[in-house]
Amino acid sequence: MFSLKGPGFKIAAAIIALAALVFGVYSTFFRSAGYVDGTATIVSIEEDPNYIPDPETSNDVQYITTVKYTVDGKEYTTELNSHAPSYKVGGEVKIKYDPNDPSKITSGFGIGIYLMIAGAVILLLILFLTIKQKISVKNLKETNGEITYAPSEKGEERELYFLTDIGTVKVGHRLEDRDRKVLYEAVMTKFSPMSAFAFDFIDHENGKTTPHLVGHTEETEWNSLLIDNHHTFSFDGKDVWKLLRSVGVKIESRFGGGEGVNPTYTILRDGEEIAFAETTSQYVHEDDAEQHSVAGKIPVQGFYRVHTREKNLDLLFTVLVAMARSGATDERGGSRRMLFNTIKGE
Repeated sequence: MFSLKGPGFKIAAAIIALAALVFGVYSTFFRSAGYVDGTATIVSIEEDPNYIPDPETSNDVQYITTVKYTVDGKEYTTELNSHAPSYKVGGEVKIKYDPNDPSKITSGFGIGIYLMIAGAVILLLILFLTIKQKISVKNLKETNGEITYAPSEKGEERELYFLTDIGTVKVGHRLEDRDRKVLYEAVMTKFSPMSAFAFDFIDHENGKTTPHLVGHTEETEWNSLLIDNHHTFSFDGKDVWKLLRSVGVKIESRFGGGEGVNPTYTILRDGEEIAFAETTSQYVHEDDAEQHSVAGKIPVQGFYRVHTREKNLDLLFTVLVAMARSGATDERGGSRRMLFNTIKGE
């Protein structure tokens, strides 16, 4: 199985819009090429018994308009390809007919004009959003410069708790300490169904806020043990996993290795461990998990208990956000290496 989300949705929308535009142009300007103008009389207007109303629109009924007309002394009766509120039985309507086969007619532009307009509007919207996003990324780079992360600096080991907002389209993330003090968080400042989300990454320990553009999650699913799935998103216009690999990040994942059988992750930078994380339920704090004896044992993507000695949390937080938003379990955006590592006992 192969599926795409995020950028793939934009590609699929562009393909559908282009098809609608091409068919609309053909139907409107070429399909009736060579047709002759004529006049027909409306003989009946009846409700379409096969029409299924769309609950999202106010169209409870659709009409079939039947007309008759004469060509070279022969009378023809057929249904129009359109209907207008102004149509009345006995009234006349302009038509075009095929001189080689007068039974083929068209009236007005029909559905072709609407497909043409819809396709053109969608394509222009996609082009506008693409250009706008490129400009946003360029402006962000001019403001922030290239993405860099402070060198590793060790301190006392801390147990931290990474939480993901659920039940809202504005999904954010935060990293707390044992006292539930928020140390670092990602707050969505702008939601967009087709363009990247605008986020503020806030380092509360150092009083620093950095804006970032986080794209929609893109998934390529193969359903094959030979070819791994791939889960990623753009981060300030770059593939988040390519960015993290460029600064030396590696993730060794497996089932178990912690207190239970939940997925665990050893996060390294340039071969040196910077954190050990374990997927938890949405109740990441131990006391909350104990109060929810059943739900507290069910692992949920995007919730982690983290052990680290890192003082600077910028890179670690970005890695956790990448894991939480994409669902990937290694630094290549894959999901199968966890199983292989577990089998091999690494």
